[in-house]
Amino acid sequence: MVSPQTTSPGHEPARVADATPRSPVYRILPEAAWPYAQLARLDRPIGTWLLLWPCWWSIGLAQIHLGGGMPSLWLIILFGIGAIAMRGAGCTYNDIVDRDFDARVTRTRSRPIPSGRVTVARAKAFMVVQAAVGLLVLLQFNPFAIALGAASLLVVFAYPFMKRVTYWPQFVLGLAFNWGALLGWAAVTGRLDWAPVVLYVTGIAWTLGYDTIYALQDRTDDLVIGVKSTAVRFRDRTHLWLRGFYAATIAGLVVAGLMAGAGWPFLVGIAAAALHAVWQLRTLNADDPARCLRLFRSNRDFGALVFAGIVADSLLRAGLT
Repeated sequence: MVSPQTTSPGHEPARVADATPRSPVYRILPEAAWPYAQLARLDRPIGTWLLLWPCWWSIGLAQIHLGGGMPSLWLIILFGIGAIAMRGAGCTYNDIVDRDFDARVTRTRSRPIPSGRVTVARAKAFMVVQAAVGLLVLLQFNPFAIALGAASLLVVFAYPFMKRVTYWPQFVLGLAFNWGALLGWAAVTGRLDWAPVVLYVTGIAWTLGYDTIYALQDRTDDLVIGVKSTAVRFRDRTHLWLRGFYAATIAGLVVAGLMAGAGWPFLVGIAAAALHAVWQLRTLNADDPARCLRLFRSNRDFGALVFAGIVADSLLRAGLT
């Protein structure tokens, strides 16, 4: 068994390569807890935001569909807790499955399992704890939403293996990461309609865009070790594909919103998000990993602009602004 290490050479505490600079995790938590926070990606919260935005978009659009008003704060909080827990559990599971690949990639070899700071057995136990928290959140919803949420586990379990068999693992990630577009609506209304289905498909296009940008960081290493991704598949045509994904995202958001009954405040939010997407595409340098990481993280702001438009529309519709 590999003995755990909590410090790197020079007695500096071990941090993962792509952690958010000056993350509060490293100031708040004791050093012994750092490897588990890293497994859960608490020091890299962007993934939680990307998982959460489709949930909140869907809750907001469902509120518009029901006549407007402030989206349920209780559901907003529950989905926030659930996103943290289930993203953490999913990332821990992914790290367990990918530990051999991660040890051979520059960006990921500092992660807790390949670096030897957490054993596989302890990582599995930690994953179960996080999944239990997610289950407790899910059980607060109506029966239809509970069943719908449980169905997402099939996609979650399949995702880590996709990079071995297809150049489109980002598509499978989109299936998993945007399930909240269905679940949020179901939690509000107790059913599904066409608007959340369109929102779900739209979220998949968005994931294909931002996760291709993310995968560009590892394209050189992935080509050497045989890992598949859209970044490897697209090569010199990456910008063209990204333009298509983001265009589909904007168009899909407009259609989903109009189907839910949204009006001009929502469209203003979408216009702002479209400008943000244009900025991403114009400033992307596929050969600059640091730039790719920054632009990937900026999709948190894209999601916030969309949500702001949804909430403003819902409040205006109910005469609460």
